[in-house]
Amino acid sequence: MLRQVSVKRLDDEDYPSITMGRAAELLGVQPAFLRSLDAAGVLHPHRSPGGHRLYSRRQLALATRVRALLDEGLSLDAARRIVGLQDDLDVAHARIRELEDELRTSLNGRDPSEAGDDSRTL
Repeated sequence: MLRQVSVKRLDDEDYPSITMGRAAELLGVQPAFLRSLDAAGVLHPHRSPGGHRLYSRRQLALATRVRALLDEGLSLDAARRIVGLQDDLDVAHARIRELEDELRTSLNGRDPSEAGDDSRTL
């Protein structure tokens, strides 16, 4: 049973299972790049009991996004702000979808005789 639980963690995008060396290899960057993202507050890697940085898949995706923006000539600060705004926008879009679903559910559950002139489909 313990083995199954451990394996399931690897499916978790936020589980810190990737060492800095492996992360750098996967991303095609130097470990110094990952350290610079940590120092700039862009990435916050987990630390092993021995103090080694451990990255999750979600953190590697973020590092990839930042690397692409840096490759386009943006500064690290600009890339950090853009990634943050993109994440905020994704959260807002998800919330809009939730509200639309709630509204649809609410409208579908109403008695048609109560709908009157405001019965619109989304």
